Amino acid sequence: MDSREVEVHLALVLLTMMMMMIGIVPSSAKERLSHGEIYRRNLLANGLGLTPPMGWNSWNHFDCNINEKIIRETADALVSTGLSDLGYKYVNIDDCWAEIHRDDKGRLVAKNSTFPSGIKALADYVHNKGLKLGIYGDAGYFTCSNLMPGSLGYEEKDAKTFAEWGIDYLKYDNCYNDGSKPTVRYPVMTRALMKAGRPIFLSLCEWGDMHPALWGNPVGNSWRTTGDIRDNWDNMMSRADLNEFFAEYARPGGWNDPDMLEIGNGGMTLDEYRVHLSIWAISKAPLLIGCDVRNISKDIMDIIANKEVIAVNQDKLGIQAKKVRWEGDPTIWAGPLSKMRVVLLLVNSGPSQHSITAHWDDIGLPQNTVVEARDLWEHKTLKQHFVNNLTATVTSHGCKMYVLTPVL
Repeated sequence: MDSREVEVHLALVLLTMMMMMIGIVPSSAKERLSHGEIYRRNLLANGLGLTPPMGWNSWNHFDCNINEKIIRETADALVSTGLSDLGYKYVNIDDCWAEIHRDDKGRLVAKNSTFPSGIKALADYVHNKGLKLGIYGDAGYFTCSNLMPGSLGYEEKDAKTFAEWGIDYLKYDNCYNDGSKPTVRYPVMTRALMKAGRPIFLSLCEWGDMHPALWGNPVGNSWRTTGDIRDNWDNMMSRADLNEFFAEYARPGGWNDPDMLEIGNGGMTLDEYRVHLSIWAISKAPLLIGCDVRNISKDIMDIIANKEVIAVNQDKLGIQAKKVRWEGDPTIWAGPLSKMRVVLLLVNSGPSQHSITAHWDDIGLPQNTVVEARDLWEHKTLKQHFVNNLTATVTSHGCKMYVLTPVL
């Protein structure tokens, strides 16, 4: 199947889904959609991303100022801090790792001044730590920094190179392309990776340009639903809101991605960073730390190492929570978890503390259900049981996060 056929097929699947949602497609169309699911497995049958990926990425803190020493020390820190034991396994190198020119055989080459040992040696080092190595590429002629070659026209060669180096994760960006649609360019790399002989998680960094949630499942393991995140409250919350729109498309093997975590980079308060992690966790977003974990404070460590919040993100049910009520500054998010539980997040975007009430009929619990509430940031189970609603006082730019378990 060539690129044009892929584009047509994806368009037909998307059209069928849209028609089904508005109720004008006969049952035979549902059968055709099931064939689309078979096609999805054929195109990206790498078995990865059954829960959202967790790890670290160099871009938010280091930008282009990276080298192999930083990557090695970061891998060491993920292990020594215990973060790797919590699931933060990927060590992802972002842009600026390669020479601007390919070698005489057309292969990508690690930048000698910053990665003199080469990427294969770095992958071996990371793997020996029990971690995984990720790398950055672009579905265009150059990467976004304009300092590295892109993979457009070199997909099979680059996929084979990544596999030979021992790469486990590819963040695939969208800069300096030829003007063709991402739905044409991205599947080319997908097929190349499937032929490369090594399972590699494929992260589509398409910035939400053509709503990749609608077509990303046949192509990648995650897809950016937004532009780049910034380390401030308004930008972070806007990424969360844009990402929430596509909640129904997230599932094991394919996740909506509102971009990497800014926690620990200094632009937000601790309360705001707790909101940041909470929303990313309930959204089943990739949890990719973006700060310098070699020099991490206890306060930041307490946030990103919250086992109970991480468990929500990694819940096997794999259903993304949604914003169920939005009453000005207070917002209520909720979603189902395994074992008949519900995750509930109360967020206060206002300038002062606010009392927020979540009602069972909004969050998917039957009326008169009695629940036990576990506060995930206070790490305590509340003494009283709740029926029909739960009310909490939430500080400005803060949150309350609960797992509600029916009492049988």
